[in-house]
Amino acid sequence: MPRTHDESVPAQPAGVAWVVADEISEEQVGDRGEGHGRTGMTVSHRLDRIHGERTKVGDRSSVVVGPSKGWRTYIGSSRRKSRGFGHGQQPIGLGRADGMSNALYAAGGRWFVGQYERPEPLIPKESRVAIADTAGSSQTTGPSLRTLRAHIALTKPRIIELLLVTAVPTMFLAAEGLPTWQVTVAVLAGGAFAAGAANTFNSLYDRDIDAVMQRTTHRPAVLGSVSLRAGFIQGLVLSALSITVLAVLANPLSALLALVAIVGYAVGYTMLLKRRTDQNIVWGGAAGCMPVLIAWAAVTGTLSWAPVVLFMIVFWWTPPHYWPLAIKYRDDYRAADIPMLPVVRTPRSVARHIVVYSWLMVLTSLSLVLVAPVGWVYVIGASVMGVAFLSQAYRLWWSIRRDEADDYSAPSLRLSMQLFHGSISYLAIIFLLVGVSPFVV
Repeated sequence: MPRTHDESVPAQPAGVAWVVADEISEEQVGDRGEGHGRTGMTVSHRLDRIHGERTKVGDRSSVVVGPSKGWRTYIGSSRRKSRGFGHGQQPIGLGRADGMSNALYAAGGRWFVGQYERPEPLIPKESRVAIADTAGSSQTTGPSLRTLRAHIALTKPRIIELLLVTAVPTMFLAAEGLPTWQVTVAVLAGGAFAAGAANTFNSLYDRDIDAVMQRTTHRPAVLGSVSLRAGFIQGLVLSALSITVLAVLANPLSALLALVAIVGYAVGYTMLLKRRTDQNIVWGGAAGCMPVLIAWAAVTGTLSWAPVVLFMIVFWWTPPHYWPLAIKYRDDYRAADIPMLPVVRTPRSVARHIVVYSWLMVLTSLSLVLVAPVGWVYVIGASVMGVAFLSQAYRLWWSIRRDEADDYSAPSLRLSMQLFHGSISYLAIIFLLVGVSPFVV
């Protein structure tokens, strides 16, 4: 693998996260992101040992490696520089391909990808975190748009948006109209900072399991786009900003609740529950309910039964929202040793759990009329949305009952994703009704 004149290769490899081999053809990605297929190169004679781990690949194997910055990838006699990463491939390592030696360090270009199905990492699970921690340390530093995007992605912005969907209407209900601008800024900014901090810590801690789950392999902590140190500092800064903004512009109670939410998600769910119990999302989901308490406390300075009921709506909503998604990605969770309910329980048991929690959510949403000034618009809307949600949950249950004992059919998988997407619409509409209630005579 000769070095070309326009290639700058450091003397030592930048660090290898891990390497995967699989017997399948290679998918190359061109300079403009277009894909074209080629026969996978033979790599068995090029691989010797990587971090002391013996690689076992066959003559028809292809290797999946990436990413790094500032270099191009040259393997064999082909120049392969790619700008994309597609088809769900898994990013594996960082480093270089050097000379004609037997060692293959992960390629130094933007991407060198191989198309594969369910590969097994060749580096033991216990070694992944220690190795992955070094992935971003040797990359070139300096501000860039790519680095900024990686730091933003670490906060999981889409989850933040969903959390604010519950917080803003709660402010309107608590204020029985429009809240002050100071409180609005405190809840929007402080809530976003708190959610971003919690998600940042979650992304850092879960980087080892994210690396073996196909839907999460693009996350910055997995790719090494953000180092562990930089990510941890980001989490601390966002936590401090959240507490400060809420304490100054709102009140100490809302700031305290934000701190509880951050610790609850980062420690309670991510570190203690997620990898230990099949009810992880039930109890861990409590942290995702905190925005309604924060918003109510920011407006009133106290808590009452109304925010507690709103909290419980989101609490009961979380399992039937997340379990359908976990059904689709159950193999990912199984590979990562995460005991999500669809991994450790039978399909019928999962379907029963979804129906039970759906009923608890709907009944709790209707009980809000007993403790909060919501009118007939909310009652009618919540009733209609509750019937729609339950009908989807029962359709999934009935479909699973017709399936073979230990597997999900294609119709059941389709219905599970319909329920997942429908649950997002349900929560948004329920809290829209909460928000408009003070303005409806």
